[in-house]
Amino acid sequence: MRLPAEPKQNKIKVFALVVFFIAVYWWAFSAISFGGVKPTAGEIVKSIFSGIIHPDWNYVYTGDGEDLVTLLFITVAIAFLGTFISAILSLPFAFWAARSKRLQNVLSARIFSGSGKIVLTAIRTFPEIVLAIMFIKTVGPGSFAGVLAVSVHSIGMLAKLYSEAIENMDQGPAESVISAGGNKANVLSLATLPQLVPEFVSYTLYRFELAVRSASILGMVGAGGIGTPLIFAINGRSWSRVGIILLGIIVMVTVIDFISGSLRKRLV
Repeated sequence: MRLPAEPKQNKIKVFALVVFFIAVYWWAFSAISFGGVKPTAGEIVKSIFSGIIHPDWNYVYTGDGEDLVTLLFITVAIAFLGTFISAILSLPFAFWAARSKRLQNVLSARIFSGSGKIVLTAIRTFPEIVLAIMFIKTVGPGSFAGVLAVSVHSIGMLAKLYSEAIENMDQGPAESVISAGGNKANVLSLATLPQLVPEFVSYTLYRFELAVRSASILGMVGAGGIGTPLIFAINGRSWSRVGIILLGIIVMVTVIDFISGSLRKRLV
C-alpha cells in the first residue's frame, strides 16, 4: 500500500521557508564586521580562567564597605527595591492595558486598553543600562540611579504580565458572587483578588530574579552595586579580583533563583 503523495503546495511552502531563513542569515551575517581575533585574546582568556581558579579571597570581606559581601548585598537591595516599587506602580498600568471581556465589543474599551499596551511597550523599549545612564545624569551616580532604572524598566514588563493575568482570569467566580447579590467590593475581595494575587506574586518573584542579574551590571556605568568594582578590576587587569567577583555573582544568582523558584512553585 502506497502512501499518498505530499501535496505540491506543501513542498513550495517548505522551499520558500528555507529560502527565507537563508536570506535572513545572510543578511544578519553581512551586517556584522568580523575583525578577527586579537593576538592577545588567548592570553586574556587564560588570565580570566586563572583568576577564577585562583580568586582573591582577601576581597570577600574587609569591613570597609567596599568588599564583595557588602557590594553583593547592595546589588540585591537595588534589585529588591526596584522590583518592589515597580510591583506597586505596575498595578494601575495593568488594569489600564487589560482588555475587559465584558467590554471587548466596545470600540472605546479597545482603544483604552490599546493605548495602555502602547505605553507599556514604549517603557520596555529602553534597556535598563540606558535608563541607568539617563538617571545618573539626573540624580547622580550611585545606587539610587540603579533603583530608578530597575523600577522603570520593570514596570513595562510586570504590568504586561499582570494585564495578561487579568485578561485570562476566570469570570465564573465573579458571576457567582454577583448572582448571589454581592456588590463590587464583594467581587473584588471574594473573586478577583484570590485569583490574581498568587499570579502577581509569582510574576514579581520572577522579575526579581531578572532584576538581580541586571543590577549586577548596572554598576559598570556607575549605578551602584557589584558592577563598579568588576569594571575597575577588568580595566586594571586584576584577574584574581575579577575571579572572586564573578564567583560571588554566580553564588548570589544561584541562591536567589533557588529560593525564588521554590516560592513560585508553592504559589502556582
